[in-house]
Amino acid sequence: MKFSYKFNNLLGTVYRKGDLLFTPDGNSVISPVGNRLSIFDLKNDKVVTLPVESRYNYTALALSPDGCSLIAINEEGEAHWISLISQTVVHRYRFKRKVRAVKFSPDGKHFAVCKENNVFVFKAPGPLSGEYNAFIMERVFHGAYDETTCLDWSFDSRILAVGSKDMAAKLYPLEKWSNFRIYSLGNHTDSIVGCFFEEHTYDITTISKNGQACVWECSVDPDKLIPWDKAPPKKKKKQTDELEEDDVDETKAVEPTEEGLAAALTEDKSEEVKNDKFFYKRLARHYLADEARKDDKRAVLTCAAYHNKTKVLVTGFSNGAFFIHELPDVNLIHSLSISEQKISSVCLNSTGDWIGLGCGGLGQLLVWEWQSEIYRLKQQSHSNNMSCVCYSVDGQLLATGGEDGKVKLWNVHSGFCFVTFGEHSSAVTAVAFSGTKKFLVSASLDGTVRAYDVLRYRNFRTFASPRPVQFASVSVDSSGEFVAAGGQDVFEIFLWSIKTGRLLEILSGHEGPVTSLTFSPSVTSTCLASVSWDKTLRIWDAIEKGSAHETIELMSDGLCVQFKPDGKEVAAATLDGQILIFDVKTSVQVTSIEGRNDLGSGRSDADLVTARKSLQAKAFTSLCYSADGAYLLAGGQSKNVCIYNVAESLIVKKFEITQNRSLDAVDDFINRRKMNEFGNIALVEERDEREGGNVVLKLPGVKKGDMAGRTVKPEVRVFSLQFSPTGQQWAAATTEGLLVYSLSSGLIFDPWDLQIGITPEAVKNSIRDGDHLNALTMAMKLNEANLIQEVMENIPVKDVELIVSSLSEQYVHRLLVIVSSALDSSRHLEYYLIWTRCLLSVHGPKIAPRKNMAYLLALEKSLVRKYDQVSKICEFNKYTIQYVMKLGDMVAKKTKMLNKMDVESDSEDASSGSENDIYMESD
Repeated sequence: MKFSYKFNNLLGTVYRKGDLLFTPDGNSVISPVGNRLSIFDLKNDKVVTLPVESRYNYTALALSPDGCSLIAINEEGEAHWISLISQTVVHRYRFKRKVRAVKFSPDGKHFAVCKENNVFVFKAPGPLSGEYNAFIMERVFHGAYDETTCLDWSFDSRILAVGSKDMAAKLYPLEKWSNFRIYSLGNHTDSIVGCFFEEHTYDITTISKNGQACVWECSVDPDKLIPWDKAPPKKKKKQTDELEEDDVDETKAVEPTEEGLAAALTEDKSEEVKNDKFFYKRLARHYLADEARKDDKRAVLTCAAYHNKTKVLVTGFSNGAFFIHELPDVNLIHSLSISEQKISSVCLNSTGDWIGLGCGGLGQLLVWEWQSEIYRLKQQSHSNNMSCVCYSVDGQLLATGGEDGKVKLWNVHSGFCFVTFGEHSSAVTAVAFSGTKKFLVSASLDGTVRAYDVLRYRNFRTFASPRPVQFASVSVDSSGEFVAAGGQDVFEIFLWSIKTGRLLEILSGHEGPVTSLTFSPSVTSTCLASVSWDKTLRIWDAIEKGSAHETIELMSDGLCVQFKPDGKEVAAATLDGQILIFDVKTSVQVTSIEGRNDLGSGRSDADLVTARKSLQAKAFTSLCYSADGAYLLAGGQSKNVCIYNVAESLIVKKFEITQNRSLDAVDDFINRRKMNEFGNIALVEERDEREGGNVVLKLPGVKKGDMAGRTVKPEVRVFSLQFSPTGQQWAAATTEGLLVYSLSSGLIFDPWDLQIGITPEAVKNSIRDGDHLNALTMAMKLNEANLIQEVMENIPVKDVELIVSSLSEQYVHRLLVIVSSALDSSRHLEYYLIWTRCLLSVHGPKIAPRKNMAYLLALEKSLVRKYDQVSKICEFNKYTIQYVMKLGDMVAKKTKMLNKMDVESDSEDASSGSENDIYMESD
């Protein structure tokens, strides 16, 4: 088994905070998810997380007009120039302060950045600007008196509009114009949230936080701007002799007549028009928040987006409502309330049909098609931490449980959550799939264990104990007939029947909370293993022998237990950082793994001890065996995940799941800038004094469930781990979300049984000579997937069965992996189905199920997904085919009727012609 696992996807979290963006084609949404970026493909229903990681959470995003480059700036002001083609960070730049907004110009030559009360304009690298060095600063504007909040470019990229907290919007020219200087637009009574230019004009609309929208009209057309160097010279005043005090200028002393005044006024107006003086006129002021404040008087406008082609304005408010208006008359088109939390970000796609909405408080991402009033995308994260994760038996589905009491099902291939179960009223502590993939069970602190139908998406069983118990663990046996759950406050194990829902047995013996339990995966065994804080591991055969059990003493409190896939060994993680492995039949310890030093520990901001000292209290809280049982995956109260070789008791590889400094306990040392003469600044509690002299006391030591005003950075943790049954990936439920790591076997050169004459050139020569068996054998010894697939696709269909029967058994499992991956990617579906049938029919009896279980499950996963896709296409096309057949019948009937009418008309013409001939003969 190889360990080239790379980060593949981030599930369970769809939006945290920051800007949302649509791609130029309008089919995808780019969402910041913590310190990562996810792209939701709405056309193909798939989500991909970029393999790019920042040191802090991303907040400001900007996408180039061609859709190839992305600027992502985190909350500490570090900017990343990301290529969406190679999905890598091309350049980094540090602004050293928080950046409020960033946006590309429409021509793609520049981009502007709002930082503090300044606006920086940079040249965008690429062929449009002629520059290939990133972040070359061109202009800086210092016109704002307070922090800048938003910006927008005019359609011709000449003028930049910037809103700020000083309740004004400033207009800056990118170049020097003789008839335009820096211009300020006021009339607002709160900070500016959005400013938007109209299409093909310099008319602008500004929107403030209190819901005021001002519509401004520009006096100058875009083609009337005069460059600075082409401006006509100003007329100089003629120098005249100074008049003495006693002298009188007779020309100035003459009183003007009415005709003269009228002529002077018309002359002044013509001069103004000729000079094209630049100014803005306010056409109207509208109050958008009045409609949002009907239900909530404290609602404020939090975000806005504008589509200048369709003149559609979308505004989001703090009470979860958003409104769609049509400018410039500001007519209300549509309104909807999506939650009770504030809408953090809003965006429109290129056609203006889809509206992207992000709610940071709920972790919610929506794409609303406002014309048809349907959701194009509706995804929501667990509002609290994700506590547990479990794979289905074929590796296609992932189930997660959270502290918000919800159970979610995720499609591994698409990355979308397709069903959410919200029946639990308290935190979900454990989830488990049945061996048949027909149902899922979950345990919760609300005192119930629930079973969900995976096919019909309903809660069909609810198991409860005779007295209220907070369940901390759950497991389903291999046959799918029994479910067991362990109590946290009552130290007993409860056993129910899935079919009847009756409580069969109460297993007593533990003297502490039952933290983990699991049934044996072996079909022939009904053993149940459990660990507890009473420092014991107990092995039960409850179905046959009731409460009779074998007790194994541990050196410390038991935290997690896991069976080996063959059911012969069991591994237990203890509080002292060790992993102990026992033989199930003899109860003898086989080996032990000392993992505390491998686990690692970061230092929290509020810790009074060092990271090395706090490491002594760390331990593994989650274990999982690999598909072949040779390796063990372990994680716990740390940012590290370790893979151990069980036989050698050695660590094979360590994964660091995050570099996000927005989380706590990532670094081992506290930055000196956070220290002062009295100690750590994070330990100094800020207290607010209210009216009457009362001091608000905050809850001490509370880290979850705290609804007070205190803000606490969440600590990085690995709550649960699970290996995929196919062995190709593993998932970790962490503070960041559900991280999925996949095995990228195509990126490494790992040959086996290689000889000097076996080269890619020799393989291609054998293909040309028609020696397909030799070519396939050499390609498999080179162990390159692309080369093996090329050889397979050059083999004629009639020779497949003969070549498969000529292969030895050592090549079969590798071919199963290649065929399963080819079924996912290749369009030659029938061809690879023939390979599958030949492999299973010829070598099926010789394949050891336990040894090749991962490869067989990978093949089953590909076949099931391909079957679902084809059946969906057939279902969609069924009615179309019926329509075409009906249409063909109607056309055939119509053609038949026309032919019949033509025949009748021809016969009438023939009969009339014969009568005329008879009449002529009689004459």
